[in-house]
Amino acid sequence: MSALLLSATQMAPRVHAQTPTRILVRAVSNDAKIIGSNVGGVRIMITDPATGSVLADGIQEGNTGDTRLIMTERPPRHETMYDTPGAAHFTAELMLDEPTVVNITAIGPLDNPEATTRSMKQMLLFPGQHVEGEGVIIELNGFTVDWLSPAPNAEHASGSEIPVRARVTMLCGCPTEPGGLWDSNGIDIRVRVISDGQLVQEHVMNFSGETSIYEATLSGLDPGSHRVEITASDAEHANFGRASRTLLVQ
Repeated sequence: MSALLLSATQMAPRVHAQTPTRILVRAVSNDAKIIGSNVGGVRIMITDPATGSVLADGIQEGNTGDTRLIMTERPPRHETMYDTPGAAHFTAELMLDEPTVVNITAIGPLDNPEATTRSMKQMLLFPGQHVEGEGVIIELNGFTVDWLSPAPNAEHASGSEIPVRARVTMLCGCPTEPGGLWDSNGIDIRVRVISDGQLVQEHVMNFSGETSIYEATLSGLDPGSHRVEITASDAEHANFGRASRTLLVQ
C-alpha cells in the first residue's frame, strides 16, 4: 500500500506552493502513559521514505499526561485523552508542496539505553492540513529494568550470598507493585546467571516492599566471570525488559 501511495504522489502534478504543515507526534508506553522528560523523553524522526531525507528530528518533552484519562476513565471516541496541559509531545512544521508519505520513528526512552526501543509509523500528509490535538500516537513496548545492585564489576567471594535488586517500571516511568495500577502480579521478574553460555541459576525476584523494587539472592557461584540478567516479562500485554551486568567471583 505504501509503495502505491508513494508512486501516486510522485506522479501527481504540483498544485501547491511550499505550504507549512504541522504534525504533532506523541510516543506512549504500551499499556501505560506518555513517555515524558522524566525518563529522558523520546527522539522523533520524520523522514521521506522515497529519498531517505530527514524532514524533522527532535525530542519529545513534557509530562506523562493525565493518569485518570489515560488509564482509568478513558473518554469516548474522539474526545481528549492525551492532549492535556504540559503533556509530552513533539511538533514539527514541514514544508509540503504535494501529498507526501512520511515515516515517523520514535526512539526511547532515552535515559536508559537498555530500555530504549523504537517504533515506526508511515502515513500520508496533505499540504496545509495540520495534525494537532491528540496527534499521531506511536506505541513503544517494553519495561525499563534499572539495575540497582550489586555494583557493576564488583568482586565477590566464592560461595558468598549476593543480593540482587532492580527497579522495574513501565517505559514512561510509571511504577509497578503488587495490586497496583501497573500490577506486578502479572509481570514475571527473574534473575538469571549465565556462565560459558549455560544457564546455571535462575530465581524469581520478589517485591521488596518498596514501590517498583524487586530482589533476590544468588549463592554458590563458582569462581569466574558470570553474566547476570534481570528480566521482566508480561507476554499477555506484549511488554518485555532486560538489564545485564558482569559478576566476578573469586
